[in-house]
Amino acid sequence: MNRGFGLNASSFGYPPAVNVTSSSVFGSTPSAVPASFSIINGASKPENETAPPPQFTFEASSLLENEWRKTEWSEEVREALKETVRSFKPASETVTEARVLLLGPVGAGKSSFISSVQSVFSGRVLNRAMVGSSSSTSFTKKLRSYPIRGAGEDTDEPTALVLCDVMGVGEGEGTGLTLHDALSVIKGHAPEGHQFSPEQPIGAETVGFVRKPSTNDEVHCVVFVIDGSKVGSYAKSFGATFQQLREHISNLGVHQVALLTHVDQVCNATRRDITQVYKSRAVQQAMEKTGQLLGMATSYIVPVKNYCSELDLDENTDVLLLKAVDHILQYVNLFFQDDTD
Repeated sequence: MNRGFGLNASSFGYPPAVNVTSSSVFGSTPSAVPASFSIINGASKPENETAPPPQFTFEASSLLENEWRKTEWSEEVREALKETVRSFKPASETVTEARVLLLGPVGAGKSSFISSVQSVFSGRVLNRAMVGSSSSTSFTKKLRSYPIRGAGEDTDEPTALVLCDVMGVGEGEGTGLTLHDALSVIKGHAPEGHQFSPEQPIGAETVGFVRKPSTNDEVHCVVFVIDGSKVGSYAKSFGATFQQLREHISNLGVHQVALLTHVDQVCNATRRDITQVYKSRAVQQAMEKTGQLLGMATSYIVPVKNYCSELDLDENTDVLLLKAVDHILQYVNLFFQDDTD
């Protein structure tokens, strides 16, 4: 498995025509993807233009007769899933924790997902991962790693799962996470707390640069986070960006899955009752559009509802979040299995 690092394009597996520089925006090429673009409410728009987010709402009549994925909803299921995460250990003798990187557009719910998972194990709604309120400006500017705590009887004892948050994609002219920096994070070269800047790509001169990262420093699974209420209106160039990135991540031997967030905004039935998520025709269609956007089979994609305005935990919301974490951990283990083959 090749995890070497270099600052030139060929080191990332690019053809010579692709220019990967500090001014490149996340997966951009001169011909296929614009040098920079702004994603506002899921579509490319001028910086000074604002509009309310589209609402893809459907009534209960859009519910299917049968679930298209079987899911059990109960306190017993929630506790069993929590125990699965608590007891998880990386399938490697040299790795103590699984590092999972969340990537996605601004406002998709990356930080909210981290806070929501932390909330499930803390027993109350928390916002440890700082969450912004703007759909066009990334609140997260630095690489932040959040150990999921709540192992055993001690709620402050960390599990073996670490969720990593980075700058969002497509915030405007000359901003946003670059492809170069995304791959540097995945390879383990980026120091914790690194401040992302398109004008200052991660390199040997970066303070804290990890010259020879170990498997502990690397990312073991990448999770793409897509807003279900906006997936139908993302720019076509955005799909090209992510599919290009997925190709390079695959070349590093890192498995990828996806989260479809804001499913309660996709369908009125799921807003009223989240257990209807796998009967919702609208959510199913949003999953299919997400698969097309990412170039990914829908079997890799799971829906979630993050805690945003709530003050108290909900059993069924917890089950959906924990099912997503369990889904991610399956692909984390595949990384370590591949590493030993």
